[in-house]
Amino acid sequence: MKTDNELKQLVKEKYAQIALQSKEENETSCCGAGCGCSNDTGYRNDTAVMAEDYAQLQGYVSGADLGLGCGLPTEYAQIKEGDTVLDLGSGAGNDCFVARSIVGESGKVIGVDMTEVMIEKAKRNAANLGFTNVDFRLGEIEDLPLGSDRVDVVVSNCVLNLVPGKEQAFKETFRVLKPGGHFSISDIVLAGQLPEGLQQDAAMYAGCVSGAIQQDEYLEIIRKAGFVNIQVQKKRRITLPDEILLQYLTPEGVEAFKNSGTGIFSVTVYAEKPQPGCCMPGTGCC
Repeated sequence: MKTDNELKQLVKEKYAQIALQSKEENETSCCGAGCGCSNDTGYRNDTAVMAEDYAQLQGYVSGADLGLGCGLPTEYAQIKEGDTVLDLGSGAGNDCFVARSIVGESGKVIGVDMTEVMIEKAKRNAANLGFTNVDFRLGEIEDLPLGSDRVDVVVSNCVLNLVPGKEQAFKETFRVLKPGGHFSISDIVLAGQLPEGLQQDAAMYAGCVSGAIQQDEYLEIIRKAGFVNIQVQKKRRITLPDEILLQYLTPEGVEAFKNSGTGIFSVTVYAEKPQPGCCMPGTGCC
């Protein structure tokens, strides 16, 4: 089993490669820890099964869209003009530029990513667009390069499932949010017990499955970090090809699996950092 640092290095190396590719290339690439972009199973690494279409969103910049997300967190994040927004795992700046179109000139957007090449690409994109209120910082989600109580909204798109220390990542998210602030995070989770071996093969097909945990466990980590009003804003099943499923299930079993609640899902989760006083966890009055 790989250590947390080894997993981070794998992710970092893979995303450095992805930063140099086009969106079209990345849609048949790999975005997860521990998965190779070629393998002896015959599967392709297809992030397009995860991604949603950003093109209709205000502020969309095609050159910053590497096709690596699994949701549209900015659409659900209740961002307001003048807000300070933080994007965890900001990549080439896709969600940051969409958020900037909402916060306007009076707001600020900060993107944090641990991959140097991604940060460089995001900064070039911002400079080419003439944006002066979008700041990209090199750093890890478990140790964010920001002071406490600094941001109004946190967004993230298919990144936290790749972070080994999810508990620490959500603690850091809690720390940097202002009291009363909130997050909207799109991520990959599991529901129910998958057939043995299926998760590994699914990771080879769409790398963002790597590191995914059960939805209930994911939400419990958020609760333990201190967040309140936790909601699943959107949930979408990730459809895997029959050629993978048939390795573990009969044809009848494949149909039953598709119709069950068990599977791999993209979720967008919302939660709030409580204001001091009554609504702090443990007070029993919320």
